[in-house]
Amino acid sequence: MGIRPNSHLTYIGKQLAKLGHTIQRNVVIRDQPADIERIFNESWEHSDVIITTGGLGPTTDDLTRETISEIFGLDLLHDDGVEQTIRERFARIGREVTENNLRQAKILDGADVLPNDYGTAPGMWLCKDGKHLVMLPGPPHELYPMFEEQVLPRLQKEGLVGTGQAYLQLRTCGVGESHLESKLQPIFDRAGDALLVAYCAHDGLVDLRLSSQDEQILSWSDVEAVGDECREILGEDFVCFGEHNVAQMILQQLRAVGRTLAVAESCTGGLLANAFTDVPGASKVFLGGAVCYTNAVKVEILGVPEPILRQHGAVSAECAAAMATGAAEKFSADHAVSVTGFAGPGGGTSRMPVGTVFIGYHSPGGVWSRRFDYPADRLTVKARSVAAALDWVRRKLKESEMEDVLSSMIT
Repeated sequence: MGIRPNSHLTYIGKQLAKLGHTIQRNVVIRDQPADIERIFNESWEHSDVIITTGGLGPTTDDLTRETISEIFGLDLLHDDGVEQTIRERFARIGREVTENNLRQAKILDGADVLPNDYGTAPGMWLCKDGKHLVMLPGPPHELYPMFEEQVLPRLQKEGLVGTGQAYLQLRTCGVGESHLESKLQPIFDRAGDALLVAYCAHDGLVDLRLSSQDEQILSWSDVEAVGDECREILGEDFVCFGEHNVAQMILQQLRAVGRTLAVAESCTGGLLANAFTDVPGASKVFLGGAVCYTNAVKVEILGVPEPILRQHGAVSAECAAAMATGAAEKFSADHAVSVTGFAGPGGGTSRMPVGTVFIGYHSPGGVWSRRFDYPADRLTVKARSVAAALDWVRRKLKESEMEDVLSSMIT
């Protein structure tokens, strides 16, 4: 119905792309038997593997299982093992099993059960007419582990997808797609037509994917050599090979030198702290954060001097620096980063319109602040502010690391 984004497609497509397989068709269908039947028949005719997501639950709008059983003329058989799993799960959470929940124990005749460790609806794998049907539950926290732990390995075992790395990914930050292409195109021209190049911009990052369309002409080691050359050209704009996120890299670098981190936020409302706490093991480095939305709270919690707020305002370089220092002192952290700005839709001025953001950074080596401008809607300003804060801290840490190296060489 278009009410929610199709995260299933994004997730499954990304997992398959890593192994060199491209989804040929995706269709979003209403929970109506006629729609499911029509689209499924079309897909079954033209595809070797079909993956369905959703419609395996206990309610009356979960119709995928029943509709496909009718299409194939296959009975739905009650699976005692699945029922036992459902009952055990309900017992753990202290709830009674209702009759409709036991619908989820019905399995297509001839299908293999894909156990669901995070929910009650099992998945199914049916081989028929030389083709494969994979039926998965809709909730992402159930679908993702089932796909990675059970579906992908079996697709590989059946020879339906590759087993090796399909492309080399370079993650960049602080440089746009067009500038990135202009900067690196001479390298790609030298590599020749066998090199495939793709760009993907998201969350303040741009990923560059390199692959070979003919390994007889351009081997994997040749692709890696191109990647290394790109890394050298990009300099500080290069983040990593692969998919490490910037928050994870910051925490790893600080942990390696035994340093700690705190944050102070205004316009981002806790998103920066969330970026760090999304990383497993963050507590080894990340001590905490404060969302100080009003001036009074900035003064009370972070100790921002009132003269700074009166003279420069809450959205200023001076306030951002004071917030970072206040967070470092409040949480007894070695490093701290702060964000303050006008996220909109109101609150800006002609000199500092909506989208103006200041980021502060406190470290043992000093305190800095920097202005960023993101003319966009409120949520985009918040998201890009977090990305900018992470990237700036990454660069400052890299700069500090280089200074330490030079200092040790001089010594």
